[in-house]
Amino acid sequence: MVSLQLESVTVDFPVYSPGARSLKKRLLHRGTGGRIAHGAAKGLRVRALEDVSLALEHGDRVGLVGPNGAGKTTLLRVLAGAYEPTRGRVERRGRTASLLNVSLGIDGEATGYENIMNRGLFLGLRPDQVRARMDEIAAFTELGDYLAMPVHTYSAGMRLRLAFAACTCFDPEILLMDEWLGLGDRAFVEKAKRRLEQFVDRAGILVLASQNTSLLQRVCSTGVILDKGRVKCFGSIDDVLRIYRENT
Repeated sequence: MVSLQLESVTVDFPVYSPGARSLKKRLLHRGTGGRIAHGAAKGLRVRALEDVSLALEHGDRVGLVGPNGAGKTTLLRVLAGAYEPTRGRVERRGRTASLLNVSLGIDGEATGYENIMNRGLFLGLRPDQVRARMDEIAAFTELGDYLAMPVHTYSAGMRLRLAFAACTCFDPEILLMDEWLGLGDRAFVEKAKRRLEQFVDRAGILVLASQNTSLLQRVCSTGVILDKGRVKCFGSIDDVLRIYRENT
């Protein structure tokens, strides 16, 4: 059964640079972002997440909201396995695909076709399984002959098409997104929305961080408010967004 579980997860980032004092001033002045912490042994560090516990199951569609620096991207990266918690436990069951950074895992020297193959292998598929899906993925990207060219020749929008198609054509059981698709022409964005909705309808887990509340209401059923690395509210998306609006 597909699931994501976090138990009392805390993430600290040590600050090593000589500019640590100026960093502290900036964070305190902003009033948002991770909290500054001191320790005799560990020195100065930024606490990006603190004591976060979540249990997500098959079919959950979760919207993350919070001010800039609240810890949304850090939480997504913990869910994806890119960050290890300083403290706490993460249990992940299911094939995970993330669109946290469209260039992450994309080799600029490799062709579009080669990157599709690499992404499929990374997701645990055999080469023959990737090849069986290659025509479908190529058609979805609408990149045509560019797929035979190195990705460093692509525009940002073309990279997004490639990354999104490669991630979602393999039916990932867990999809993590930091903001909605903001690149590419309107027709492709609409097509990508439909694909995402089809994926969600197949009852995988979706975790989407966005400031677009109308999108979150349309796509998500559950919401989480993060503030300074802590979960402030967890519940239905309508209730969470109402509370968030009342407090911002």
